Amino acid sequence: MATIRKREWTSPKGEEKTAWLVDYRDGSGARRFKQFSRKKDADAWLTSAAWQVSQGTHTPDSQSITVAQACDIWIAAAESKGRERGTIQQYRQLADLHIAPLIGAEKLSRLTQPKVAAFVDKLLEARSRDMTHKAVRALARVLGEAQRRGLIAQNVAAGVKVERSSREKAKVEIPGKDELRALIEHADADMKPLVMTAILTGLRASELRGLRWADVDFKAATISVNQRADKFCQLGPPKSKAGYRTIPIGAALVKALKEWKLRSPKGEQGLVFPNRQGGVQDYGNLLRRRFYGLQIEAGLADPVIEKGKPKLDDKGRPVMTPRYGIHALRHACASGWIKQGVDLKRLTTWLGHSSVQMSIDVYGHLLSDPDGDAALVNAAHAELLG
Repeated sequence: MATIRKREWTSPKGEEKTAWLVDYRDGSGARRFKQFSRKKDADAWLTSAAWQVSQGTHTPDSQSITVAQACDIWIAAAESKGRERGTIQQYRQLADLHIAPLIGAEKLSRLTQPKVAAFVDKLLEARSRDMTHKAVRALARVLGEAQRRGLIAQNVAAGVKVERSSREKAKVEIPGKDELRALIEHADADMKPLVMTAILTGLRASELRGLRWADVDFKAATISVNQRADKFCQLGPPKSKAGYRTIPIGAALVKALKEWKLRSPKGEQGLVFPNRQGGVQDYGNLLRRRFYGLQIEAGLADPVIEKGKPKLDDKGRPVMTPRYGIHALRHACASGWIKQGVDLKRLTTWLGHSSVQMSIDVYGHLLSDPDGDAALVNAAHAELLG
């Protein structure tokens, strides 16, 4: 039977000390002790521990692993499930750079929600809210895996949230029509089909790099997404069920792709936009050497300013920085669909979003229709007032 008793002793310095000792047995019947400076803390802990013992989920401090060790278990579990190398790399960075340095030595059995809240406060002192949000989500997943394995009774990070101000959300940069036309007009014969496909289908860069000719149906005028290429140029399935989708394409893109198929590099994987050897195109090369260069050629770049003056290269020319990443073409496609009245369900499906809410979160500001709102209100007023 568990008991709490008062313990009194004299320290080596001659000071009178008092503590409250919890004497209990764990799930295996082994006798355990835990000491507290206040009786109410001992009472609260014993109530919780007794319930955990009855449920078979109690872990004594001496047998508990640390948060850092739990991170290793979480990452190993992700590897065993076949997560992509890029995903594993992100998990490891979150664990090594943001979780372990601040809370890694804490034992799971001693981790509480207030301690997780303190962890959040420490993160915010030196990291952005966005990075703090990612680190807390990762910790919740670490503890979730530990809970699934019976290493802890509850996930104390599950309810901890990092509020992110709408001001801190990255602004969606959307190229204008003139800029999109300039990109297409200045693209060389090899780059033009890829740019057109990105603008007219909204495919992600990873999906463009992994697209196969087998997934282009010229007769039905559709493109299906069934695989993607990761940052290491490894082909694999889309990252979510929603990633699998079929997108309708217009006659202009069908014509451009038919012409491109006749002269595109051939490879064993049958990719639509491969590198010169027919293999998977490296993302860094596509972005920095090809897409950035295209923007500078098309005039979609701005001079780098240093100390109030344009920075010059070795030849005395202004150093230019491109305005957009490849993902901006996906935003442009979504913007075009919205302006044409594509409904939210189709928009969500064609973009490969996991939910309608995700589409609203990203493109909600484009969904407003002041003229249409005014017409609806006037019609309602007329109906009500006769």
